Amino acid sequence: MSKINFRRLGLAAITGAALALAGCATPFKANVSRFQTQLPAPQGQSFVVEAGNPNLAGGIEFGQYANIVSGELTRYGYRPAANGERPDMIVRMDYGVDKGRERVVSSPGFGDPWYGGYYGRGFYGPPVIVRGRGGRRFVYGYRDPFMWGGFGPGWGYNDVSSYTVYTSGLNLQINRAADGSRLFEGHAEAQSRDNNLQAIVPNLVEAMFTGFPGNSGERVRITVAPPEKG
Repeated sequence: MSKINFRRLGLAAITGAALALAGCATPFKANVSRFQTQLPAPQGQSFVVEAGNPNLAGGIEFGQYANIVSGELTRYGYRPAANGERPDMIVRMDYGVDKGRERVVSSPGFGDPWYGGYYGRGFYGPPVIVRGRGGRRFVYGYRDPFMWGGFGPGWGYNDVSSYTVYTSGLNLQINRAADGSRLFEGHAEAQSRDNNLQAIVPNLVEAMFTGFPGNSGERVRITVAPPEKG
């Protein structure tokens, strides 16, 4: 079988694996930092959830996320303030996602026996991506003796792909209603391949309340398991 046929089989294997992975849910990972001072132990203290960003106030979407935060606080022993009741605590929440940035990935002919473990990983150098004038990218791939040194220039083979990475964030503040003093503040941040807030924000909230209120000043990596398929 020719080398080209080997490569075609390798690319077909990659395509099949990629499709299989696309159908699998992956865990959501977020970096969470939390600070607290004089946050009262949960003994049924009342609270309200407000928008930290005026542009979010009164929105239906914000209301859905506020209900998730309310549910988490209730699970820890606090309670939503009744209508007309002055709350003990005011919870302010803000969230968002950026416009994304491009990430470029370079890989050798994975699945091709001339690239894969036949010659061992140590034979090849790591791929290097260099920016040139006008933002052009030059990719120097793994070195293959059959493609570069053996048959001269023009035989190089390298897969280069790009995708967009979005960074999302959730800010949460808890203040004492009586005097406005800060009791808790936290920030959760994550990166994802999409900017769907309806899927991202609930995960950020769950990460924020994992081990709540946490150790003041500690930054932790929280993994949220994907939802189970029914």
